[in-house]
Amino acid sequence: MSAEPTHPGPVRHHDRGTWLVQFTGRVLVVCPRCGGRALVTPRHCLPEPRHLLFQPRRLTCGGCGAVAEWTAGQRGGGLVGAVPGGTEDPFFRRPLWLQTRCAGRILWAYDEEHVDALAAYVGARLRIRHASPTLGMFARLPAWMKSADRREEVLAGLTTLRALAGRTAPADRSDAAHERGDRPRHHGSLLFRGGPY
Repeated sequence: MSAEPTHPGPVRHHDRGTWLVQFTGRVLVVCPRCGGRALVTPRHCLPEPRHLLFQPRRLTCGGCGAVAEWTAGQRGGGLVGAVPGGTEDPFFRRPLWLQTRCAGRILWAYDEEHVDALAAYVGARLRIRHASPTLGMFARLPAWMKSADRREEVLAGLTTLRALAGRTAPADRSDAAHERGDRPRHHGSLLFRGGPY
């Protein structure tokens, strides 16, 4: 007698080449002042650049009122933008709010939409790729997250992250949100302004 999965997922997942950067429009982080949940969002009122890795950001905390601003640095004639990935947000380098221990590692996400996308992929019994895997988020997931043997464990971790997204108090923070075990790369993305090369 086989056990039924506790998280029935879709039978198929169609990977259309979604990039991780597409989930950086709203990032839940640990507030630098109070330790509660803060939010990093783009500052849309400013002119160029509009690419998500270079767009100016604002960190705001509804609990203590902390506010911080981020703009892309400059190197020569180009802008140095953020690099997504890892357990810190790519802009302010704050620990992500959505982190939990899973399968002996840290499972993380930027926001609820990111959690839902991961759950749809992990829960699928058949995964169909429609795009080149070079920059796609799902193709770059670690093997332990893609493994059918770990499916239930990863889906349980994603359920924990979904519950964390609704909490805001410093005491609600996951103990995994204190670690820096999966640091993003230290270099930034480059955007060169000007005419042709």
